[in-house]
Amino acid sequence: MSLKEIIDKEIKNAMLNKNKIRLIALRAIKSSILLHEKSESGNDTLTKEKEMQILMKNVKQRNDSKALYIKQGRKDLAKIEEDEIKIISEFLPNQMSDEEIHIEIEKIIKENNASDIKDMGKIMGIAAKKFSGQADNSLIASIVKSKLT
Repeated sequence: MSLKEIIDKEIKNAMLNKNKIRLIALRAIKSSILLHEKSESGNDTLTKEKEMQILMKNVKQRNDSKALYIKQGRKDLAKIEEDEIKIISEFLPNQMSDEEIHIEIEKIIKENNASDIKDMGKIMGIAAKKFSGQADNSLIASIVKSKLT
């Protein structure tokens, strides 16, 4: 079952259960999927990798909003964003810990004989594919950068 079908089913359940916050988060995911499909010139099928990218993008947007709301002292709005993050994260694979990411990046660097910051693009490409949906790309980038400098 594709992510789109799962989300459609979950939207129906959220409507029946009158769960407003869950419904908003699910509709945001569906909207992102539909926007992606429209931009792909009629290509209706999404790969698992693309689905994970869409979900991670939704989580990142909410994390950014949450940080802004906290900075502005709007804890009520930050709580809503946090609730939506939890709902969206249900559809992502288990997230890797920082320690696991460090270990895996070390392996990737050794396997590709990377030695300095010039190799960051190559390592990032490999790591982003390997950790798709399991870690935030900005976190991966900061770890790769720290290891290569």
